[in-house]
Amino acid sequence: MSEVKGAIFDLDGTLLDSMGIWAQIDRRFLEKRGIPLPDDYVEKVTPMNYHDAAVYTIQRFTLAETEEEIIRDWVDLSVQAYHDEILLKPHVANYLNQLKQQGIKLAVATAQTRELYEPALRRNQIYHLFDAFADLSEVNRGKGFPDIYLLAAKRISLSAPDCMVFEDICAGIRGAKAGGFQTCGIYDPYSEYEKEKIQMEADRYVTTFRELLDTNN
Repeated sequence: MSEVKGAIFDLDGTLLDSMGIWAQIDRRFLEKRGIPLPDDYVEKVTPMNYHDAAVYTIQRFTLAETEEEIIRDWVDLSVQAYHDEILLKPHVANYLNQLKQQGIKLAVATAQTRELYEPALRRNQIYHLFDAFADLSEVNRGKGFPDIYLLAAKRISLSAPDCMVFEDICAGIRGAKAGGFQTCGIYDPYSEYEKEKIQMEADRYVTTFRELLDTNN
């Protein structure tokens, strides 16, 4: 990170150990409608913003509900988990503090809205470490495109080549690289199915943030 001035982090599966919760939320959401969770559903909707995921879900399962009704149900199912349950992935706080000590600006680029990410980050005592936040509701395209990362970089007043993006999904790595960012893949068991792709496409790949800690400090 010696040549990097900014670090942009995905939230779910990167900073937060939350992908298991989202699989449960997706399962509960579909079960309420009498639909079993398809094997590929979580993979399909993870890179999408709420609007795109709602459109996809309505079309795939021929639901009569509106996009707004679908989104509201997802939010209602997830608010409690983000307020009360979800924890950080190992060594996240130590690594963020290390970057702050090095003068690196920190941002979050997430699919989640503020009503979810802020309580989770505050409860885990890392919210104050970030200089800026961006979520997919503020851009037109999902994480397969650079829009969200470019917005986060703009908010910390840096250009893409000066920033490292940390992501646990291949779509995020590809989107960031398309925008000219440096990338670091983060292992998460829920993206195990594309681990080799992430390793091939990211500039760096780590199993945990412990591998990035400066052991001299």
